[in-house]
Amino acid sequence: MKHIGIFCGGYSSEYDISIKSAKTILSNFPEGYSPFLVEVTRQQWIANYENQSYVVDQNSLSFIAFDKEISIDVAIIYIHGHPGEDGKLQAYFDMKQIPYINSGALASELSFDKWYCNQFLKGFGIPVAKSLRLTAINDYSEQDIINSLGLPCFVKPTDSGSSYGISKVNQATELRAALELAFQEGKTVVIESFLKGTEVTCGVYRKADGLCALPLTEIVSEKDFFDYEAKYLGKSSEITPARVSEIVSKAVQDRAKQIYDLLSLRSIARIDFMIVEDVPYVIEVNTTPGFSPASIVPQMIACEGKSIQGFWEEILAVELK
Repeated sequence: MKHIGIFCGGYSSEYDISIKSAKTILSNFPEGYSPFLVEVTRQQWIANYENQSYVVDQNSLSFIAFDKEISIDVAIIYIHGHPGEDGKLQAYFDMKQIPYINSGALASELSFDKWYCNQFLKGFGIPVAKSLRLTAINDYSEQDIINSLGLPCFVKPTDSGSSYGISKVNQATELRAALELAFQEGKTVVIESFLKGTEVTCGVYRKADGLCALPLTEIVSEKDFFDYEAKYLGKSSEITPARVSEIVSKAVQDRAKQIYDLLSLRSIARIDFMIVEDVPYVIEVNTTPGFSPASIVPQMIACEGKSIQGFWEEILAVELK
């Protein structure tokens, strides 16, 4: 029986959300495996194995429990943010020759950086918002930003999730504070032009007979945009399936599968779009989408008529080959 380490926690503001996602996966894990959580902090890795906690040796990827060595045979990396969603653990596991059920190091790092990912996709003719990238708060004057992108616009850390550090800027006087907030979360910041339309998101994964796009979820936020409160504190309506035509729905699903292929993604990914006059513009790609009870992907799975356990059975059947 394979020992499956579900890696969670991490170094970012999304630590608690990652733990919730991992616990949902663990409680719905398919039979025939020995799964357990591995909580990652900067200080140590802790395996929660059979109701006990053990320090994981990061060199051997094993721990001693009940007087025997337990080795991690396969990893599922469910760390939102650093060092999982950005590909760092994937690269480490590649060196250690430990298989994992996730997108690879390059795909994860590329998709995690909002600006680089969208520029990559733009090169394949996929519509994205006009944007500017900043490595320092004074790279562009406020007037240059407004002249280039207009108002309103969005200011985002390029390498953060769960809407941490994101602001919608409606007036020029709000721009400086938005930039300061974003730079607290990341080393680089992207500013994007405002896209007015219907926000939807699409989950994609690979099963034995090919790529599967889950039903779209439409996001209607009570806030000015889909921020942390909207995502996790009930300040939004997440409508599955989305209230769009079958033609638009298929166009989004096809585009999501195209992006999944272009980025060489694996396991589950969720791709966010803004539909503007029936054209899907990519907002961002999530290779480790939220999987807590409040998250969107479990809603999509339920709408598809699947169980979470059955969903992971399909993924494991493909990704463990």
